[in-house]
Amino acid sequence: MGLVWTLIAGFLYAEICVVLLLVLPVASPYKWNRFFKSKFLAMIARQAHLYFFLIMGVLVLFLLEAIREMRKYSNQEHSSDVHLNTEMQHSMRLFRAQRNFYISGFAIFLVLVIRRLVTLISVQANLLAQSEASLKQAQSASATIRSLMEDRNTEKADEAKEDSTLAEITKMKERIHELTAELNREKKDKEALKSQAESLNKEYDRLTDEYSKLQKRMNINAEGGDKADKKAA
Repeated sequence: MGLVWTLIAGFLYAEICVVLLLVLPVASPYKWNRFFKSKFLAMIARQAHLYFFLIMGVLVLFLLEAIREMRKYSNQEHSSDVHLNTEMQHSMRLFRAQRNFYISGFAIFLVLVIRRLVTLISVQANLLAQSEASLKQAQSASATIRSLMEDRNTEKADEAKEDSTLAEITKMKERIHELTAELNREKKDKEALKSQAESLNKEYDRLTDEYSKLQKRMNINAEGGDKADKKAA
C-alpha cells in the first residue's frame, strides 16, 4: 500500500473511531455541544466548509482513480499465452484497485455521516435546552397560578367572613330596632297608664270632696233635726 492510500486508510480508521464515539453513550448531548462550541473547534468551524469540500474533493479524486484502475484491470483479456506471473500481477493490481475503491468510498460515506451526526447532536442539545427552559417556565407559571388560586381562595374566605360579619351586624341592628320599638311602646304604655292614674287620682279626689260635702250636709241636717226635736219637746 502506497503512502497516500495508507494516509487515506488511517483517515478512514479515525472516522470509524469518531463515529463510534458519537454513536455510543460516551457523553451526553450537552457535553458534545459544549465540545463542538469550544474555542479550538470554533476557530476551525470558521473554515469548516472549506475543509469539508477540500477533503471531499480529495477523496472523490482518489475514488475516481480507484474506479479507473478497476475498469483498467478488469477489462484486460486473459489469454493462454500470458505468463502466470503476469496474470497474478494483474489480479493483484485489480485487488488493490478494489481495495482503494472501498477505502475511499467508505471514507467519503463516513465524512457525510460524521457531519450529519454532529448536526443532529447539536440540534438535540438545543432542543433539550429549550425543553428544559419550557419546563421551568411551565413550572413557574403553574406555581404562580397556584399561588394566585390560593390568594383567590383566601380572598373568597375573607369575603365570606366579611359577609357573615355583615349579616350578623345587620341582624343585630334589626334586633336593636325591634328592642327600641318595644321600648318605645312600653314608654307609651307607661305614659298612658300614668295619665290614667292621674285621671283616676283626680276622680278620686273629686269623689272624696263630694263625699266630704255630702257628709257635712248630712251632719248639718242631722243637727237641724235634733234641734227641731228639742224645740218640739
